[in-house]
Amino acid sequence: MRGVMTEEGVVYNYIANTWRKSSATEFVDVVDPGTGELLGRTPLSPAGEVEEAVQAAAAALPGWRRTPAAERIQYLFRLKTLLDENIDEIARTITKECGKTFDEAKGEMRRAIENVEVACGIPSMSQGVISEDIAPGIDEIMLRQPVGVCAAIAPFNFPGMITFWFLPYAIACGNTYIVKPSEKVPFTMQLVFRLIDRLGLPAGVVNLVNGGKVAVDALLDHPTVRALSFVGSTPVAKYIYARGAANGKRVQAQGGAKNPVVILPDADIEMATKITADSAFGCAGQRCLATSLAITVGEARNTFVESICDAAASRVVGYGLSPNTQMGPVISVQSQKRIEELIAKGVQEGASAPVDGRGAVISGYERGTYVRPTILLDLPQNGSIARTEIFGPVLGLMHVNTIDEAIALVNGGEYGNQASLFTSSGSAARRFRYEADAGNIGINIGVAAPMAFFPFSGWRESFFGDLHGQSTDAVDFFTQKKVVVERWPKEWSRKF
Repeated sequence: MRGVMTEEGVVYNYIANTWRKSSATEFVDVVDPGTGELLGRTPLSPAGEVEEAVQAAAAALPGWRRTPAAERIQYLFRLKTLLDENIDEIARTITKECGKTFDEAKGEMRRAIENVEVACGIPSMSQGVISEDIAPGIDEIMLRQPVGVCAAIAPFNFPGMITFWFLPYAIACGNTYIVKPSEKVPFTMQLVFRLIDRLGLPAGVVNLVNGGKVAVDALLDHPTVRALSFVGSTPVAKYIYARGAANGKRVQAQGGAKNPVVILPDADIEMATKITADSAFGCAGQRCLATSLAITVGEARNTFVESICDAAASRVVGYGLSPNTQMGPVISVQSQKRIEELIAKGVQEGASAPVDGRGAVISGYERGTYVRPTILLDLPQNGSIARTEIFGPVLGLMHVNTIDEAIALVNGGEYGNQASLFTSSGSAARRFRYEADAGNIGINIGVAAPMAFFPFSGWRESFFGDLHGQSTDAVDFFTQKKVVVERWPKEWSRKF
């Protein structure tokens, strides 16, 4: 491995295939949310170090662009193998710095690897189009060419997966890349880049810069960075989209969510309960596809309320690496406090909390930032909590009398990331998928996370941009189309 990365708890940048210690004077503590243990500190790299990464990526671009796609993907084949071989170590790192259970962390990396696999199909996915004789003797060709230097600003909740919605497609299409991970969870990308360092990629093709807002703004403002991908909260997504677009960049910015699930009277209540609980409380509710609202229709309320409360109360909460743990901590003390305050506000607005997760203390892990699963029953439809992304293990319950009311409630929110329906009626399912205003729809599914060969959709306040991550959307985002119209008159050929 080139460079040095041996000091315990020190986070490095990776620029032009070299590990570099940042010159930063400001740092963010990285804390294991399950134990309260200080793992290290993330440097808030100055804009000058972003400049170094951009220049390295720009220098690598001409040669990388000219590398045939079939050769570029050979690096991805090797990366897939390395990720497979090291998945347990990566998953443990995710658990320690993010808090989710080991199985959840390993599942996250499986999704990351799926994107590497799909991006290996770029030689076919990025093909152009030709039409002969659009006029006598004239042909027209559409070519795809790389956009240039691109970057990702990744969130804390999926420190391994989210970067891979973008990076493999970007480099397979001939672009060079810069990753700016969340300063809260830098160690997963430290480990991933140690594997990337073993690939033998040309210097500067892939780079890593740690930091906060200064680094983000430097990427948004740098004229050489041509495209930027982001996943995070809606307010920040709007900021990223607006500032990046104002600087002439392509931007795809995934925002927040308030994902509803509708339970009809004909649903399999046992299945709906298990899947909804997994969706609402998996990863401690810290994912953009977590179910936040459960809307019972008609008689479904009679059985679902009791069963979902039982599922919430019985969920095993603990340290993510401990056996039998079903749900880990939330990311930080600040998040814990915010979630508990929002639960209190929900109660103030008229909901009851038959299962109240506030004040959680886990034996042996008293310094951890835990919030147990919480149910807010009869959450007022016009209250602020019904519209607020809590981003924690909190499920609000509402009740309506008809599917028409349920669909209206689904479509009346600001977000449009995911909506799910539990039913045994094909007619109801078809109507829901047709009318629900969300980019990802689940039918008897609690987390409608698209496979890597489909785009990760999101609508309304959940997404800003035109092209999403993954699959053909990623190929469109990371390539620019060039149309060539050409004529070769026959008389010219007589000269040779």
